[in-house]
Amino acid sequence: MNDFCFSQTQILNILGVEIDRVDFALTLDLIDAWVMQRRAACTVLPPCRQICTVNPEFIVDAQRDPNFAAVLARADLCVPDGAGVLWAARRVGLPLRERVTGSDGIYRICERAATRGWRVFLLGAAPGVAERTAAVLTGRYPGLMVAGCYAGSPADDEWLAIRARLDAAAPDILFVAYGHPRQDFWIDRHRAQLPTAVAIGVGGAFDFVAGVAQRAPLWMQRFNLEWLHRLITQPWRWRRMLKLPVFVALTLLQDKGEQA
Repeated sequence: MNDFCFSQTQILNILGVEIDRVDFALTLDLIDAWVMQRRAACTVLPPCRQICTVNPEFIVDAQRDPNFAAVLARADLCVPDGAGVLWAARRVGLPLRERVTGSDGIYRICERAATRGWRVFLLGAAPGVAERTAAVLTGRYPGLMVAGCYAGSPADDEWLAIRARLDAAAPDILFVAYGHPRQDFWIDRHRAQLPTAVAIGVGGAFDFVAGVAQRAPLWMQRFNLEWLHRLITQPWRWRRMLKLPVFVALTLLQDKGEQA
């Protein structure tokens, strides 16, 4: 790890979950340092670094599942994703500059990868979606090296096949699109053996890039209303959406308890 680079981050604690106070610029610099460190290693390779994009759903799930809370605690970088996280940060006087989302991050990271010569691997989503995503990204960022694409599955019996593909591809960055929380558990479980500098769970990002799913309009993104767009276009997600008011309630209760 680049100590100077990482020392610039501060920690925000929301309901016991620690989130790094980073923006996209610092996140990219950290990834850059980790890739350089692994490429420069001659004998013992640094471990794969795990990045988790923490939104209110992650935080609520961490209250209910100690195993998931442990995954977040072990991650090398927990970036702030979700309007609720920015709201909670403002309440405790530690405002964040911006959301660092997987949906935007895949573009930002691939743009940097194209200029720095990083190799990326796209893992997950439905069959064929990763390949369509790769075609869009390579068209958008000339010089981007996509080392491989594979839908696969987070099931244990898929691991050997996935590991063989990754070993052959030798990527620097691994995007995992198995959805929350499966992708985060999968990276945590296998990262000691992952032949890559960085692995990040990106949820439905492949679907958005490939055009399989429609992301919220820019004006809704700017006003932090992507959750509303998802509820309108994907009403079956309503149970997951209930975690947002739960998050707000837990945050307010925590504040009230601290003031008592």
